[in-house]
Amino acid sequence: MSDSRLFKILYYLLDRERATAPELAAEFEVSKRTIYRDVEALSSAGIPIYAEPGRNGGIYLLQDFILDRAILSENEKLEVLAAIQSICATGYNSGKDMLTKLSALFHVNTRNWLEVDFSRWGKCAYDNAKFEALKTAVIQCKEIKILYEGTKSERRKRIVQPLKIAYKSKEWYLKAFCTEKQDFRIFKLNRILELEVLENTFAPRPYPEEKDNLQQAYPEIVLLFSKEMAYRVYDEFDETEIKCQEKGDLMVRARMPVDTWLIGHLLSFGAQVEIIEPVYLKGVLAAQAQAIYKKNKY
Repeated sequence: MSDSRLFKILYYLLDRERATAPELAAEFEVSKRTIYRDVEALSSAGIPIYAEPGRNGGIYLLQDFILDRAILSENEKLEVLAAIQSICATGYNSGKDMLTKLSALFHVNTRNWLEVDFSRWGKCAYDNAKFEALKTAVIQCKEIKILYEGTKSERRKRIVQPLKIAYKSKEWYLKAFCTEKQDFRIFKLNRILELEVLENTFAPRPYPEEKDNLQQAYPEIVLLFSKEMAYRVYDEFDETEIKCQEKGDLMVRARMPVDTWLIGHLLSFGAQVEIIEPVYLKGVLAAQAQAIYKKNKY
């Protein structure tokens, strides 16, 4: 008899509440007779497990049954506490009470090993309050009204159903369902200028995940950066996209959308970047640079 399988049966029932013998037999790749022997062994060990025959029967645990703390190894206890501590670092205040209780239950002292600050420099209070409001709206499935600054200088109010907060490429985003467009949208948290959590609730729906080949739809951009920009290049591009040249300059090949964000991003490098491909992008960047010069010359 496998002790490991007995524990797995317990975990399975704690998660599903009730299961049939054929279901457990298929899950753990044993016979129904073996499952019934396992149930008998667990019952003999004092576990409140029951098997009821009939159409609506099944195998289940007493409703208030919990596993003793001794079942977790010392390393597993530390992993559980580390996971909760990392959640607390994101600003989830309710996790602090849970961390204190489990630390006492496990008799393990936790170290404050992780710190996360979502705010921009000088914007601590507002950014943290915005993140806390969004977190509440996502968890409680409440619609929100936002004032959003779009990429084409379009500042609009929208009512959206927040589904998930995502962190990607050093930026925070809100994945949501827009009630006006009746479609899924992604909003950059920094561009949410106003936010109000409404009383209207909604049924949560899964946000469509991006396909792995989505990036292949973007054109390949080839850029040559001077070696003085190495610190930024390695910050902002994947190492597999970077090739060091003989004199220390850096060639970058990356697929990305050609939009106003990309133009502004390239302009931030000044004369330290040269566009190799696509050629037409040279003209777009040069026109923007010339417009900046005319507007700011004296």
